[in-house]
Amino acid sequence: MALFSRFRKQPGTSGNWPITPDYPEAWRVAYEETYLRVLHQSVAEMWRTQPYLRTVVNFMARNVAQLGLQAFLRVSDTDRQRITDGPLVAVLLRPNSNTTGYELIYGLVADLMLYDRCHWLLNDPENPIVRLPPTWVAPKGGDMLSPASYEVKVNDKGEVIKVPSDQMLTFHGWHPYSLQTGSSPVTALRSILAEQVQSAAFREAVWQRGGKVNSVLERPVDAPVWSPEARDRFKADWQSRYSGEGNEVGGVPILEDGMVLRRTDFSAKEMEYVEGARLALNTIASVYHINPTMVGDLTNANYANVREFRKALYGDTLGPILAQLEDRLNRFLVPLLDDRDGVYVEFNVSEKLQGNFEEQAAVISTSTGAPWLTRNEARARANLPAIAEGDDLVVPLNVTTGGLASPRDTAPPPRLEAATGKVLLKARASESHEQQAWAVLARFFQRQGNVVKSRLGGGISLPDAWEGERWDRELGVDLLALAGMVSAEVAAEVMDKLGFDPSTYDLDRTMPFLKTVSDRMAGSINATTYGQLGDAVKAEDPTSKVSGVFDTASGSRAAQIAVVTVTAFSGFAATEAGKQTGAATKTWIAGSNPRPSHAAMDGETVGLDESFSNGLAWPGDASGDVNETAGCNCELTINSA
Repeated sequence: MALFSRFRKQPGTSGNWPITPDYPEAWRVAYEETYLRVLHQSVAEMWRTQPYLRTVVNFMARNVAQLGLQAFLRVSDTDRQRITDGPLVAVLLRPNSNTTGYELIYGLVADLMLYDRCHWLLNDPENPIVRLPPTWVAPKGGDMLSPASYEVKVNDKGEVIKVPSDQMLTFHGWHPYSLQTGSSPVTALRSILAEQVQSAAFREAVWQRGGKVNSVLERPVDAPVWSPEARDRFKADWQSRYSGEGNEVGGVPILEDGMVLRRTDFSAKEMEYVEGARLALNTIASVYHINPTMVGDLTNANYANVREFRKALYGDTLGPILAQLEDRLNRFLVPLLDDRDGVYVEFNVSEKLQGNFEEQAAVISTSTGAPWLTRNEARARANLPAIAEGDDLVVPLNVTTGGLASPRDTAPPPRLEAATGKVLLKARASESHEQQAWAVLARFFQRQGNVVKSRLGGGISLPDAWEGERWDRELGVDLLALAGMVSAEVAAEVMDKLGFDPSTYDLDRTMPFLKTVSDRMAGSINATTYGQLGDAVKAEDPTSKVSGVFDTASGSRAAQIAVVTVTAFSGFAATEAGKQTGAATKTWIAGSNPRPSHAAMDGETVGLDESFSNGLAWPGDASGDVNETAGCNCELTINSA
């Protein structure tokens, strides 16, 4: 408590210690003085006076702070338990007697954005974490990696205390000449901010010194000469009628002697105020890697792209910052508060990336294959009391285990095409299976990413951190389960439309082949991931690049793989059902936006045991050329004799 009690009065937060005075007359200085003053302004003064810098910094600090830190215990690679009590959780919720967890993280991110460094004092039992403004702290001694101690200004009288380095947790970015500190991004913004100050000074001068006239009355040069009395009389009459609270304000004046009323005011467009402001905002946003639309530039904004920008915010923009903070906290702070192996903290990003309730409900019901809220749980969301027998999960009669993939589905609609002497059936699994495949793949990549990133972060090399056999085995099992579900649905549909009992389809005899295909796909998918990781670990910022590999894998890449796998298993199941019912031929049906070779094959018909002209037995055939299968969403038609 003794050390913390010495912080009586905040010292100046600008410059190298002195209190920076206000500049009430700053906007009226000469052009050169204004420019030079801005170039030499402290970071704190820049943030205090520059609205766009403040907007961007506050935006990032608020969006990180609102996520909240959660603590977990890693039981195994596939199991983790949430920690809700204990010293670690207590300190994160209330780091000291006058600060909340939100305020601590807000200050941390704001310091990094402005100074590229932040300092936490850790040695006070009653106030475990105290954030110190960067301008209070100066490193002293030590080696090139870390200082021996820190000098901290504790009041405006110049009193300095020394804090050992093991009692200070420092966050900092990268600096080309130092391993102990970062480099403030504000330095790169001084020129553009100086331009904004000059623009503001000019506008102030216009308002203070410029004329306030927004229109003038002009008389032709050949108009009769007015006497002073006539001029004064006209002026008084005009002002009494058309200005202030005159009886004809807003009306249409009748001018004499060829008079003309002309407006003389200047618009923001003519003065280019708007363009200058947009340039400043966009430049500052680009330095901090933020899409300008997220901080107020709505030039090309619409609902669709703003929605996608919001998703990208927590991946491309804030993702690297969150990784930086999590690594620092887990390596240096967590062991001080909880010495159990496997304890770690992370930001609750998943809450921000979830869609609205309708989207969440659709995805969860599809993934589980059944309803997922009881009536009382739904009533609780609407702040209504529970009812008797409301704790049972109501399952619609059209949803059975292993049947329809989602309670939102109904029976698949027939997709028949008439042809003389034939029954043509487009065979492909429902869209819900693609969504389910995407969910399975996304979970696998997230699980794989957590393990690999943790091991790489612990200093283990990529070959040792990568468990190829394990990942091939786990993904193979996931894909085989998908293969069974997809092929069962497609085969049943084909047999039913061809007039056969769907229950007679022999799924068991196809499982060895499906296992072989699933294992081959798993090996290929994991080999691609390993290759991408090999490039990522060689990058200048390997941590961010590695995270990017798994972010992409669990997002767009998982969605693309889902289409390919469903296409492949659908084609196989349709062909196999045709064989088991004695169908004669199959026809290739081009999907949406097909590649030229597939568009040319649209309608191509071959025997059930034959391959098409591109060498594939069906769309997405895993044994074929990857250039023919990647991204394919074509379909197959089974033709009865």
